[in-house]
Amino acid sequence: MSDSPTPTAVDFWFDPVCPWTWLTSRWMLEVRKTRPVEITWHVMSLAVLNEARLDQLPPANRELMGQAWAPVRVLIAAQEGFGPGVLEPLYTALGTRYFSQGQPKTRATIEAALREAGLPEHLVDAGDTDAHDPALRRSHREGIELVGQEVGSPIIAVPGPDPASSKIAFFGPVLTPTPTGEQAARLWDGVLAVASTPGFYEIKRTRTVGPIFA
Repeated sequence: MSDSPTPTAVDFWFDPVCPWTWLTSRWMLEVRKTRPVEITWHVMSLAVLNEARLDQLPPANRELMGQAWAPVRVLIAAQEGFGPGVLEPLYTALGTRYFSQGQPKTRATIEAALREAGLPEHLVDAGDTDAHDPALRRSHREGIELVGQEVGSPIIAVPGPDPASSKIAFFGPVLTPTPTGEQAARLWDGVLAVASTPGFYEIKRTRTVGPIFA
């Protein structure tokens, strides 16, 4: 009989154009090195979240929302064609280009990410059509319904304390730079402790620096 602990099932919703989500996602990969977690990736969309309030956003944010449609549509198309296991490598390939390498959010960048992830380049065409939007909106809604409309990307959900309880879900954490090693693990333990406290809703402080991509 194995003494290995049962992995914690972690559902992680992400929008690939969000720099803060990228940092949190890399933290989750650090957590996976030292804690028994099994991550299932899901696509959410800041473009969907903000489509009813675009005129309230600053010009730079409105421009980003326009660029945000193609990557999420391509991710959903890849998932529908090749299974959910392709989301992690494709997200990593996209995020590395967008944030670590500073590449533009263009068709050519998505094509390069598809090649790196071992996926057919023709999937890039999904970014120019709304054919996969029903699946995209469904995936987005599944995450948002766990936490409410007053959040963004990312959303993380874990099982409740007993089989009969609902999932514990939360937005964030928002952090920079990405914690590594034991610091990442300790933060995970703390986040779970806070999120599982009945009636707990929010910790927040003013951001004093932008995203730091090491």
